[in-house]
Amino acid sequence: MANIRLIRRRIRSIQSTAKITKAMEMVATSKMRRAQERDLAGRPYAEKIQQVLSDLVAQEGSGVHPLLQRRETSRIEIVHITPDRGLCGGLNANMNRSTGGFVLEQVSPAVLITVGRKGRDYMMRYGREVRAEFTGIGDRPSLLDTLPISRIVIDDYASGYADAVYLAYTRFINTMSQRPVLQQLLPVEPARTERAAEVDYIYEPGRKSVLAELLPRFVEMELYHAVLESIASEQSARMVAMRNATENAKELVEDLTLMYNKARQDMITKELLDITGGAEALA
Repeated sequence: MANIRLIRRRIRSIQSTAKITKAMEMVATSKMRRAQERDLAGRPYAEKIQQVLSDLVAQEGSGVHPLLQRRETSRIEIVHITPDRGLCGGLNANMNRSTGGFVLEQVSPAVLITVGRKGRDYMMRYGREVRAEFTGIGDRPSLLDTLPISRIVIDDYASGYADAVYLAYTRFINTMSQRPVLQQLLPVEPARTERAAEVDYIYEPGRKSVLAELLPRFVEMELYHAVLESIASEQSARMVAMRNATENAKELVEDLTLMYNKARQDMITKELLDITGGAEALA
């Protein structure tokens, strides 16, 4: 009887958990759609600013602005972007492992700017130097929310505190796939464009002035877009993880229900045998 009571209690507990995971899946699905829309809407702007920047650098050269100048690397800085929460499958572990492995491969010392609690906790647990930390950005950040991060990055590189800055985040591929990415942010390396895709731009008031204004905006946009990519990846991974958890809970309830029915049948059979044996003994 105690065994049946225990199985019944486990069934109720797992059913309650399945309701919670189902609700979390629905919330993540709603947030995922919004995050994907914001992420995909920002990609054309990021591509176009890259094209304009490439054209400017091709005409003016790479030595006209501090953010373009390359120098010997004595310290690197990594902007490590992760979610604030868990329950999103292996997304946090994969991102932390990727950045941690990159740090170990470097000859120069590395400092980190962490965006998100999961990345901050991981790096501090393993004794990495964290220069700044940002948490609580939310699911729908604006460009203003990420400007303090961009300002630290730009000032550190311009002042010579860091000789190279890398951006570590999870790129959204599709709902089922998210890939850890680690790319160089500073010095800025404009993408090479095909000759057929080049446009004869007219710059006002002049190329140098536009380049001086465009480079900080480019860094800000790259960092903001990386945060959007990370949020879209987080919500997608959480939706898939909660869906899998709900399905696993349902399968476990079915197995426990079968076990409960067998135990109940055995108990009834035993009681019938006891009654029959008692009746024969009286007779």
